[in-house]
Amino acid sequence: MALTAKKRRFADAVLAGKANKDAAIEAGYSAATASAAGSRLVKDKDVALYLAAQRIQQESKPEPVAKAAAGRAPPPDFDLDAMTSFTDPKAFLIAAMNDGRTEPKLRVDAAKALMPFVHAKIGETGKKDAKGVAAEKAANKFAALATPKLVVNNRK
Repeated sequence: MALTAKKRRFADAVLAGKANKDAAIEAGYSAATASAAGSRLVKDKDVALYLAAQRIQQESKPEPVAKAAAGRAPPPDFDLDAMTSFTDPKAFLIAAMNDGRTEPKLRVDAAKALMPFVHAKIGETGKKDAKGVAAEKAANKFAALATPKLVVNNRK
């Protein structure tokens, strides 16, 4: 499901520092169910990805001189242009997962979202594939032995 305008307003309120319940109320959710809605929305993968992207963008903005002098510099391999110009969602998830400055929970969520792209489930192969693998396994078990090496002894 895509990031709706309501979810975006919720995420922007969370980024502004509001609690989940208050952010849900501000986004337009009912005050009676705002606590549950806020808890559910924070776990939503679209909202989590949006929050991660916004936090990465906020952290990569130029820092005031006082903070920069405190010794908090971005990693040497960090490229701001690469982080803000993703066209491939998979590449963005990989970058979010590998970014040490992102919250650990968001990094884990990005890794979970990437799992189907990297590792196929065991049950996702079809019947024909399973039969082919079984036949190949059986063929290797009963394969013909290699011909013996013929050595000629020419001693007289």
